[in-house]
Amino acid sequence: MSDGLRHTGFFSDEACFWHGGGNYAFMVPAGGLVQPMNGLPESPESKRRLKNLLERTGLIAELDQRSAAPATDEMLRRVHPEHYLREFKQLSDAGGGELGQRTPFGPGGYEIAALSAGLATEALRAVLGEEMVNAYALSRPPGHHCLPDRPMGFCLLANIAIAIETAFAERRAERIAVVDWDVHHGNGTEAIFYGRSDVLTISLHQENNYPPGSGRSEARGEGAGEGYNINVPLLPGGGHDAYLYAFEKIVSPALTRFRPDAIIVACGFDSSGVDPLGRMLTSASTFRQMTRILMERALELCGSRLVVVHEGGYSELHVPFCGHQVIETLSRSQIHAPDPLEERIAGQQPSPRAQAFQRVLINEMAGFLGF
Repeated sequence: MSDGLRHTGFFSDEACFWHGGGNYAFMVPAGGLVQPMNGLPESPESKRRLKNLLERTGLIAELDQRSAAPATDEMLRRVHPEHYLREFKQLSDAGGGELGQRTPFGPGGYEIAALSAGLATEALRAVLGEEMVNAYALSRPPGHHCLPDRPMGFCLLANIAIAIETAFAERRAERIAVVDWDVHHGNGTEAIFYGRSDVLTISLHQENNYPPGSGRSEARGEGAGEGYNINVPLLPGGGHDAYLYAFEKIVSPALTRFRPDAIIVACGFDSSGVDPLGRMLTSASTFRQMTRILMERALELCGSRLVVVHEGGYSELHVPFCGHQVIETLSRSQIHAPDPLEERIAGQQPSPRAQAFQRVLINEMAGFLGF
């Protein structure tokens, strides 16, 4: 079946917008001298406003809209140990709380996190089953920081890892590549697959942002997984050129060498020029062009099988436009939502000298990886 006859899937569920973290001021618990404010940066609004924008422009009508069942206990146990799931469920049933690393949740947090993982899993299933050419999963809470036995960075379950392990268990795929362009290092996905050769993990992130000290370029996997983990730490303020040059020199060659059955994007929009948790100066056009490159690689390498799973991004204004341009690109739609911050962010890009310095560092990383 040709690409033109299949749809782009859009997986979402209203329940995911109802996940809450309680009384926080940014990332600090409110109380004492810390005055309450609007809660955690990981709020529902940036994601809800993305869906609202898709409805306002009419693009959502061109998508194959679906929800999904929550990930089952069997699916979750392929990644997370029983003791972690049990503790999470008990605390969720008791009204919510924290399991550590300032990743709080409210009543029903376990079920909502399982639903978020289910959206990612069903999106991958549908694409691997050729029901649709590609898909976008509006998953919340996010997942790429979650370790097998503890949450981190707003992430309670490892959504993408759960989807991958389910695909392997159901014999839908044998090799899957993850491209993580969230501004923060995808440490959870890295940890889960660090000793494996059937999953290629590539993380482009702001150097030493979060988690501190994580995401070094020297960390390439271990044992059977040596060479199958690639970290591309980028200097703060690297902007549009840093990402596109890293795609040219590292991401595309790595995917070509690995030849996956499918590509999954850990899609954070927190490298945006106005994101409160990143300093990378990208715009919606950066995400559009990265999406286009991955669509080309997916067409060449794996029958166009590409799944984009929503991760971070905390600007309620900018995330919807960045996400819209990713989805309009995936669906090859003629409906376009112009980025209202494009001109401003373009004017803030690093100087040619700074861009050249970042390119030298990327070339060094590419040489280290054998590209």
